[in-house]
Amino acid sequence: MSAPTIVPAAPATRSSRWPLERALFLMAGTVTIVSVLLAVSISQWFLLLTVFVGLNQWVFVAVGACPASLVMSRVLGLQPACDRRIR
Repeated sequence: MSAPTIVPAAPATRSSRWPLERALFLMAGTVTIVSVLLAVSISQWFLLLTVFVGLNQWVFVAVGACPASLVMSRVLGLQPACDRRIR
C-alpha cells in the first residue's frame, strides 16, 4: 500500500477590487481635503462639504448604507468587505 499523494491547494488569491468601505473612505477623505483647501483659498462656505461628508458617514453607520455606497455598489459593483445585514 502506497502513501496517499498530497496535492497542495491552490494559493488563495486576493481580489484586486477594493471593498466598498475602502472606496468610501477614499472618497470621503478626498472630498474633505478638497473642501478644506477650497475653504482656505476661496470661501469658508466650502466647509459645508465637510459637514455633508460627516453626515453621510453617520448615516452609513446608523443605517448601513448612504447615497454614495448605493451608487458605488450599483454602478461600480463594489461589495462590502463582509456581509453584516440584520437578519
